[in-house]
Amino acid sequence: MTSLFDPIRVGALQLANRIVMAPLTRNRAAPGQVPSRLAVEYYRQRASAGLIITEATQISREGQGYLDTPGIWNTEQVAGWRRVIDAVHAEGGRIVVQLWHVGRISHVSLQPNGQAPVSSTAQRAKTKTFTKDGFVDVSTPRTLRTDEIPTVVASFRDAARRAMDAGFDGVEVHGANGYLIEQFLRDSINDRGDEYGGSIQNRSRFLFEIMEAVVQEIGGSRTGLRLSPVTPANDADQDTNAQALYEYALAQLAPLQLAFLDIVEGATGGARDFAPFDYASLRSKFNGAWMVNNGYTRYMALDAVASGAADLVAFGRLFISNPDLVRRLRDDAPLSALNAKTLYGGGADGYTDYPALDAQLTA
Repeated sequence: MTSLFDPIRVGALQLANRIVMAPLTRNRAAPGQVPSRLAVEYYRQRASAGLIITEATQISREGQGYLDTPGIWNTEQVAGWRRVIDAVHAEGGRIVVQLWHVGRISHVSLQPNGQAPVSSTAQRAKTKTFTKDGFVDVSTPRTLRTDEIPTVVASFRDAARRAMDAGFDGVEVHGANGYLIEQFLRDSINDRGDEYGGSIQNRSRFLFEIMEAVVQEIGGSRTGLRLSPVTPANDADQDTNAQALYEYALAQLAPLQLAFLDIVEGATGGARDFAPFDYASLRSKFNGAWMVNNGYTRYMALDAVASGAADLVAFGRLFISNPDLVRRLRDDAPLSALNAKTLYGGGADGYTDYPALDAQLTA
């Protein structure tokens, strides 16, 4: 019987176990959206994960939607990430970067020259983002012109190449949680009248072009994708036919032979049964490693892998407060509680100061 702690081959990557550190926005990038020196220690502490997926990382200046989130569009950012990667690799870990464009989930204060954010639509999302003034309503976007879309696709391609230049083991494209790709996918948001709007085939076109560009640049064996078929995150209302939409998308992506799919089950950070969806049917359309996440406990993770329901299990908040989560799950050891007040922004407090199990036991 396969165990959560068994090694696994995922595309080009050999992983020591099937426990994944999920992408976690922490709003602690240094000026210039460069990964900070603290980030080096933060990720190093968690390198026992079979795979680390970094916090969401914007592919371009226009892709930013939150204060102090890192980028990967210039040489300074690449150098900052290289320090992180070297630290993780020195501990024997594997790490991929999550490539991100927030679309309409942004604020003019975070955009170049105070311009409006871009999206598949000009409808403002009913949600907030984090700026220098704290949490504020997001700004009204403008609709991306059809002739501008190739530039965004090229930004994903370029970011994937920079990720490889930095030394990452691969990339995960962020197609979930109400950000730009999902703004194109869902008919509850996408109100376009061009070849990127209307039918499932048209609304999926943006995703296909991005994934094809990334795979052409770095190969499918080092490329993953995150999707969240029913999450309401960031004012993403349900698609008219989510099952058909996402099954079509995965069927069309099959020739790219992606290394893994990171699937958010239910409402991100909330109810797993938020809306009905047949994840097993979706999985039948995908031939890579199947990664599940959202509220998994130790028992649920063990069962998911042992039963074959998942190849990998991603943990988010548990990895924040338990840097040695792999050991704690293996030994069924007590888990440290999360301090919600230190999740976003700040310094070492609530970031790199959570103790490992040995330090707790001897305290």
